[in-house]
Amino acid sequence: MSEVATILHADLDAFYASVEQMLDPSLRGKPIAVGGGVVLAASYEAKAFGVRGGMSGRQARELCPHLQFVGGHYKDYQRLGDQAIDVLRDFTPLIERISIDEAFADVGGSVHLFGSPEHMAKEVRRRVREEVGLPISVGVARTKHLAKIASQVAKPDGLVVVDPETELDFLHDLPVRLMWGVGPVTQERLAEMGVQTIGQLAETPGRALQRLLGHAVGGKLGALAWNRDPREVETYHRARSVSAQSAMGRKPATEDVIGPVLRHLADRVATRLRAKSRAGRTITTRVRFTDMRAVTRSITLPAAVSATVILADIAKDLVYAALADHPAEEEISLLAIGVSHLEDDAVLQLELPFELEHEERRPGTEKGAARWVLDRSVDEVRDKFGRESVGYGSVELGERRSIPDEFRELAERPV
Repeated sequence: MSEVATILHADLDAFYASVEQMLDPSLRGKPIAVGGGVVLAASYEAKAFGVRGGMSGRQARELCPHLQFVGGHYKDYQRLGDQAIDVLRDFTPLIERISIDEAFADVGGSVHLFGSPEHMAKEVRRRVREEVGLPISVGVARTKHLAKIASQVAKPDGLVVVDPETELDFLHDLPVRLMWGVGPVTQERLAEMGVQTIGQLAETPGRALQRLLGHAVGGKLGALAWNRDPREVETYHRARSVSAQSAMGRKPATEDVIGPVLRHLADRVATRLRAKSRAGRTITTRVRFTDMRAVTRSITLPAAVSATVILADIAKDLVYAALADHPAEEEISLLAIGVSHLEDDAVLQLELPFELEHEERRPGTEKGAARWVLDRSVDEVRDKFGRESVGYGSVELGERRSIPDEFRELAERPV
């Protein structure tokens, strides 16, 4: 690995809210949130009151009584996000876009053309501000993990370059929450061990971390705490999973709430799978309660599936299994479905017509195959006349209020 800091991580600041403030100058300098029942994004003025993404609208207004909610302009988000990333492409072809508003860039091969990585980072920031009209923070470091942390430290609207000679001094004083992969639950577990900073994490014995967080996560975080990150900037990597989620604010955990949401999510996930000629064997659901605690359940099937109704039926069983393990929880705030262990162009293996459990859920049976054929017919109509032209009735009722999947595919960050 190069001993020169040549990895840039560029991240548009409070992206969705910044776009809304740019489109409507009267919103500038005011606390705003994108969304309604649930906060999708908050401006820095709103964040100062504690408002954050994923929070219910009611809670956000309690924290910030003057908060102003605005609807999302998703096509503008995609257009402006693309423009910002295109500025990076003017300096190097080695771009790894990880969401609608952030990307890595390896500029090691461009130094002889454009000057030092720091100079290129300054030029990226200047041009995005002038050409796109949005603030962007950039971190420059020797590794991807450290570059991403540096861009967070640089916010809002700043630049941080980490000298390879002093990178551990820089890294070890920072809070563990800035590390890639440390969410609220992991942060809480580490705090119980007295680990608050990345330096304290680095000094924690590996076995202790693995006992607390599991072998894979504990080992990964231990390495990252010493800035051991061999990952290179990947210009293309195929998705290992497809997922969708719906934040619902605060809703009762009842069939009339859960059923339509799961069918809507299954339709989105399964449509994306079929569009890429893929299917998956592992189905995972996530249920988040109103106190932000979340539980997941998953199952690995003998055959890969991509049929909407099959996916919805299995997800429903998993969600109710999770709720059965938490009988005291009567309200939920989020549901999610994910499909992994993906296969390319899955060949439908027909099964013999014996008595099979859940025959309609098995893709190789007559009933299972019929569901897949029906979905493909729906896909063809949608491709020709638009997504709203046809679909399952309970799904279509909520479709117009949903964020477009084209936006979600860019906006959803890898886990």
